[in-house]
Amino acid sequence: MFNFVRNRRNFYAISLLVMIPGLISLVLPGGLRPGIDFTSGTLMTIRFEQPVDQQELRDAFATLGHGEAVVQRSGDNTFVVRSRPFAQAQQGDTPESVQVSERQTVQDALAGRFGPTEILNLDQVSATIAEEIVRYAVVAVAVASAFILFYLAWAFRKVQFPWRYGSTAVIALVHDAVVVLGVFSILGRVFPIELEATFIVAVLTVIGFSVHDTIVVFDRIRENFIRHQGESLEDVVNHSLMQTIGRSLNTSLTVILTLTVLLLFGGVTIRTFVLALLVGITTGTYSSIFVASMLLVSWHNGEIERLFFWRRSRSPALPAAAA
Repeated sequence: MFNFVRNRRNFYAISLLVMIPGLISLVLPGGLRPGIDFTSGTLMTIRFEQPVDQQELRDAFATLGHGEAVVQRSGDNTFVVRSRPFAQAQQGDTPESVQVSERQTVQDALAGRFGPTEILNLDQVSATIAEEIVRYAVVAVAVASAFILFYLAWAFRKVQFPWRYGSTAVIALVHDAVVVLGVFSILGRVFPIELEATFIVAVLTVIGFSVHDTIVVFDRIRENFIRHQGESLEDVVNHSLMQTIGRSLNTSLTVILTLTVLLLFGGVTIRTFVLALLVGITTGTYSSIFVASMLLVSWHNGEIERLFFWRRSRSPALPAAAA
């Protein structure tokens, strides 16, 4: 039987090797590329009757004063364009004169260059709404983590040190969130990948999936404590992992295969969401098996205390009384 617990330091090293590049990328300027959902701007879907080259469309937007525009193909002669906010139509100097909106100007210019053009969808996000999205996203992740911590502490209240189960589960989900953010930070420096509001949904979904998988492992550990009383924590955790790893891998593999198909054939509009789920569920499966349960053992053995250079204070033994 493979001894997972004995190799826990190797699992920690793997996590660090994955997390450190992403953390460095996050700390450096331009760590993440927020989309218009987190800043402000315009998202429009354009369809042409004639074939249009993606680079020519990008050049056309640059000519119109939107060199920052991100152009992505989403179908036959259909493109998704992200840019700075468009100027709205305004009243002119006289009641009869009205300035044309920038949307109409862009549509007319594109139609004159590429032929008949149809704007299928146009959304504009203001800076105020973007700030609210960021604030609510941070609050949602914090509240979810707090509820998970207290729920697991209550669910495992009959075992020794129940707070350790909740704490290690939260550490595992933070591990997953950091990996997802780090991967997208690195990808954002290489490819034009921007974070959208659906990215927050993906992160919360990853947190839920990770915690679910962690609870399955922890619940088996609790059952084996009762069945194998007298065994060391290392043996109980190792037996529990051997019993649950097949189920965890099979469940995760089914989801990963489905997400892979969606990533390849689902279209550009959901690509960021699916990619975040794919990365998060993969690392969530790993953290549930090789991080959360390993941290329980390390905490029990005092390795975490030694890592941070402190030990729990202990009262010195009293000398034996003279006869």
